[in-house]
Amino acid sequence: MISEQAAAGVVEAVVVYNGRVLLVNGQHGWELPSGAPEPAESATATAARLVYELTGYLVDGSTLLRPAADTAAPDAHSFVVCRLLSETPSAEARLGAEHLRWSPFTEAVGTGLPAPVRVYLEGHTPV
Repeated sequence: MISEQAAAGVVEAVVVYNGRVLLVNGQHGWELPSGAPEPAESATATAARLVYELTGYLVDGSTLLRPAADTAAPDAHSFVVCRLLSETPSAEARLGAEHLRWSPFTEAVGTGLPAPVRVYLEGHTPV
């Protein structure tokens, strides 16, 4: 079994469900849930933790869009596609419902998301 290496920089979670992507109202408007990894934490584990802490949704960080090996700079970003495991968020979330939005892929692509995320969403847009 190959273990995923520890993440560096910022991890952004791409939570997809039923043709929509989860966005949070952040410092720069509507953006992906994101944050820094804990020491020795993988990008997929970071994404799952951040989504739960911020939004209350349980997710499984399943696909790394940009492997950590390609993002060695401390300010680099890793993008993790996450599968939604709970349709109802926990009441312990840091952000309230007014700070969360499920945006259709077609709308989200035009909101200034990072290129790897736009490419992924465009390739998975429901017909």
